[in-house]
Amino acid sequence: MKHFVCEIIYKAPLEKIEETTAEHRNFLGQGYKKGFILFSGPQVPRIGGIVIAKGESMESISEFFSGDPYQKKGLAEYKFIEFSPKNFQDFLKSWIEE
Repeated sequence: MKHFVCEIIYKAPLEKIEETTAEHRNFLGQGYKKGFILFSGPQVPRIGGIVIAKGESMESISEFFSGDPYQKKGLAEYKFIEFSPKNFQDFLKSWIEE
């Protein structure tokens, strides 16, 4: 598996984003259930969000996020950065090394 930082960058006013936040979080729940999202949350200040995920490829991660309500409604754009974790807390070993 490859590892990614997914940056979600809002393209709409926060009021519009908030109208879709519950749908977005429900969507992310699919990634948590499948075990490929480790954590996620809004940036501070709230100009977007960050997701730490793993997947077979950049394309598979991009394909997953194409179903995000933020993207489907044109509210955000996405930047995916692949990285290779070398140092991590012991409790993350099984998630990283699977």
